Amino acid sequence: MSGGSGASPENGGGIGATQAADEAERHQPAHFAFDEESERRIPGILARYPETRKASAVIPLLWLVQEQMRRQTGSAWVPKAAMDVVAARLGMPPIRVYEVATFYFMFNTRPIGRHHLQVCGTTPCMLRGAEEVARACRDATGIKAYGETSADGMFTLSEVECLGACVNAPVLQVDLDYYEDLDYESTVRLIEALRRGERPRPGSVIGRQASAPEGERTTLLDVPGE
Repeated sequence: MSGGSGASPENGGGIGATQAADEAERHQPAHFAFDEESERRIPGILARYPETRKASAVIPLLWLVQEQMRRQTGSAWVPKAAMDVVAARLGMPPIRVYEVATFYFMFNTRPIGRHHLQVCGTTPCMLRGAEEVARACRDATGIKAYGETSADGMFTLSEVECLGACVNAPVLQVDLDYYEDLDYESTVRLIEALRRGERPRPGSVIGRQASAPEGERTTLLDVPGE
């Protein structure tokens, strides 16, 4: 998942920030509690940090919240009530938790669709066709702009910064999986499969092996004279 920083439609920044904030407020639950699965994982997370540095666990605990919300509601996001619970667990002011949750793209502070379509818009992907990937996402879901969720609640579309898979650009991150070497048609097929409840195998959609050159090998397998 991308870890870039700054404001985004998901965490309340950008165009329509006031509307997004109002929508998020309407969906805020009054209470949050870690479930049994999360509680089993928390001691192991806290054990990584000295007792006097428990606040360092804020990112993994927020991630735990987001994954729990995915399990429980089908939407991976971090409610304000959960941020307060994290703050209390770590003995830190709630505002410090809010700062972290709204700083990173990896945290969604309002509900999103069942599948989060994250289009990499950084230069390598843009040069290799990211705009066509984004157009395919819009056409296949009915979404008009970044930050929106489809009418059926299945998909939320976001633009993110470098996903670190530039060799296989353009890249679309779906939830936690990377789909690489996409074009318009393959992106549409991917979204149609997700809509049917299928989960295509992540990675290159053209069969590229890892980050090997596209097409035939360009590396010598034998050294002349040896």
